[in-house]
Amino acid sequence: MPSMKAIKRRITSVSSTQQIMKAMNLVAASKLQKARQQLNLIRPLYDNIKLVMDGVQSGGEALDSVYFQEREVKNIAYLIITGDRGLCGGYNINMCKEGRQLIHKHVKNHSSHEKIVIVGNKGRDYFKRRGKNVVKQYTCVSESVHYEDAERIGKFLTELYMSGEADEVYVVYTRFATVLSHEPSVIRLLPLGDEEGSGVQHGPMTYDPDVNTFMDYAVPMYLNTVIYGALAESNVCEWAARMTSMDAAAKNAEEIIDDLRLDYNRKRQGSITQEITEIVSGANAIQ
Repeated sequence: MPSMKAIKRRITSVSSTQQIMKAMNLVAASKLQKARQQLNLIRPLYDNIKLVMDGVQSGGEALDSVYFQEREVKNIAYLIITGDRGLCGGYNINMCKEGRQLIHKHVKNHSSHEKIVIVGNKGRDYFKRRGKNVVKQYTCVSESVHYEDAERIGKFLTELYMSGEADEVYVVYTRFATVLSHEPSVIRLLPLGDEEGSGVQHGPMTYDPDVNTFMDYAVPMYLNTVIYGALAESNVCEWAARMTSMDAAAKNAEEIIDDLRLDYNRKRQGSITQEITEIVSGANAIQ
């Protein structure tokens, strides 16, 4: 049995850890609020450019573009968005498992080779330990989302696709619903046209100066916006998971402290009882 001194020392240690968890919970809550505000500004942009691309697809004039052409699938590029840090529950491991399952599914169906583009240190470490082909990695992006980062990533993925090094491009990210509800999601980024349309009827579209020039301008903007939105969604989910984990850790620490205090009080009461017994026994012996 641990001594009273050891129990008291552990209570102090757990209390210090609890204070750190509470502070990290407050920081995560503040970061989550800012990330949600950013996401609310991004979603209308994505929705509107998605409507434009649905109109292009339904019109049919641009379907001869290289961005819509299906190829024999030999190489697939995966953009997998994870975090740079831990202490966020199962967020990172769930993302890595989702990406790994998607890769295994495609290898089984198409006998394809993967080219993995990773956002975040956690995903990089996960896939490198398992010997996967990580061709590019981006760090210090997941917790501070900027459109310029999405442009850099989008340009690299587009170059892989246009050069023929990748026949399909997928984005694996976490979609935010509520603070307690966020699940891994997958989007096929290239080629375009596999996802269901919005259901909105589009009239005839005119292109100025021509459809090819329009596609060269609109498609990179669409791809960058999708990546930007995925980064923002994942950022919100990461902070939500971290806030929830820190809150749970603080509550667990409180329970541990209560149990330790109960043990300490029992130990102290036992010590007092033993001292009283010794005093009474000594008094009786003298008499």
